[in-house]
Amino acid sequence: MRILLSLSVILLLSSCWPSSVSFVDSGSMPAEWKQFYVKTVKNNAPSTPISYNSILTEDVKDAIQNGTRLSLATRIEDAQLEIEGVITSYSITPIALQEGDNAAQNRLSVSVKFDIFINEPEEDEMHLISTRFFDYPASTDLATVESEYLEEVNKQIVQDVVNKLLSNW
Repeated sequence: MRILLSLSVILLLSSCWPSSVSFVDSGSMPAEWKQFYVKTVKNNAPSTPISYNSILTEDVKDAIQNGTRLSLATRIEDAQLEIEGVITSYSITPIALQEGDNAAQNRLSVSVKFDIFINEPEEDEMHLISTRFFDYPASTDLATVESEYLEEVNKQIVQDVVNKLLSNW
């Protein structure tokens, strides 16, 4: 009786076992999507740090390569997906005003508009506007930590792009 029960449990558990395990999610991406190409993000926002657009471009490339099954195309002609981006807003605004109109915190905000052109399986377009921010103490000298804060904002923006590709909203 114990042997029969043990075999039943093993059979039940083995039928529920996943056939494959992966840390790269393919989501609902079409099987035809193999490669992507990212044009350098344009900067249309005043007061944005000079190299920010190229850093954001590289972060998008890295996130797609590491978070999906897609590989980076070296030529735009080889890509099933073309991604273009424009930084539309970059601002630092006071929040959490205190007595005497002094801000306790500031908010670093970045907005980026992405256009994703799909070449296969059929021509289509997806659009994404990602607005992300990072709050920091007003007493902080932004010039000394701006790159650190932008890294945090970039993580959120590139996650929005990856989510868009995986979910195909």
